[in-house]
Amino acid sequence: MRSECPVQAMASGSSGRHSYVVTGYTEARQALGDGRLSKDTAAFFAGKDSTRRLHPAIAHTMLAGDPPQHTRLRKLVTGAFTSAAVAGLRPFITRLTGELLNRWPAGGPVDLVAGLAVPLPVMVICELLGVPEDDRSRIKGWSAELFAAGEPARADVASHALADYMTGLIASKRLRPGDSLLDRLISARDGEDRLAEEELVSLAVLLLIAGHETTTHFLGNALLALLRHPAELGRLRDNPETVPHALDELLRFDAPVSTSTFRFTTEAITLGGTEIPEGVPVLVALGAANRDPERFPAPDRLDLDRDATGHLSFGHGIHRCVGAPLAKAEVGIALRVILARFPDIRLAVPVDQLEWRRTRLVRGLDSLPVLL
Repeated sequence: MRSECPVQAMASGSSGRHSYVVTGYTEARQALGDGRLSKDTAAFFAGKDSTRRLHPAIAHTMLAGDPPQHTRLRKLVTGAFTSAAVAGLRPFITRLTGELLNRWPAGGPVDLVAGLAVPLPVMVICELLGVPEDDRSRIKGWSAELFAAGEPARADVASHALADYMTGLIASKRLRPGDSLLDRLISARDGEDRLAEEELVSLAVLLLIAGHETTTHFLGNALLALLRHPAELGRLRDNPETVPHALDELLRFDAPVSTSTFRFTTEAITLGGTEIPEGVPVLVALGAANRDPERFPAPDRLDLDRDATGHLSFGHGIHRCVGAPLAKAEVGIALRVILARFPDIRLAVPVDQLEWRRTRLVRGLDSLPVLL
């Protein structure tokens, strides 16, 4: 598609309507930073019939909003995810990684997804938000249901369960305040920046879901890429100080989020020489943009020496992933610890036997069996 035209119209289902798909890097970066592409899903779907019954806290998050509302909400959480703030979490992440790896059987086999990529990010974001340990398995279950492909009814039910849980947790924290990020959001009282109750629930749910789903697949995809490229894995194992630099190439090579979240044009625009009318959805294919040879030569080759800092796996513009520093800290720590403790780690099954999750938004493995 990209070689034919980096921006193309595609039929959307059986309705006969069209949306536009962006596959070129330059065009994708432009689209992600263009204020004429709105993320206000409530405005787009207003008055349109829908059988979906997502809880409003899930359907109308900060991620699905435009300035000034988006700006106000994002400002309240940005401080918790700065590099300095994340540095304070590194000892906890390191300890937790070690505890999870201690459970792995000597020699394997072990499912790296179930044994590390899933529990580590869940535990970290729950710790940051102040979610009790006994509730964390339920959180992961609801989150998985939200991303169940082709089963919107399951996602709708899970959205209500998760929002109801978060509403109850907020009420509990009001009675017994702590020092977690969620406690700080509850106590936010900064003039016009004060959170309404529905905004508080929505923001908490968004941080909880986005704070672990994507990191799970970042770690799983990165490890698979290294296992499929033994020479690169060996270089990283022998030079662990290069792990931070390698993370951007691993993100570029196999993005944990394959497409952008919903956007639509608020006026007619021209993108990549293609005219897009007002009021139509525009989907940015992040994975395709990251493999654009015009931006990244030999894009299908994993090259840990490559300067891949311009990748779009975290998005771009005002909606760039606020939790990027935390995700990179978790994956960087996990990679260093795994390669140090299990220098002979290798795939336990042929690559063509690996199964991928069937979702449109996130790209990740159901399991990753390895031998140690």
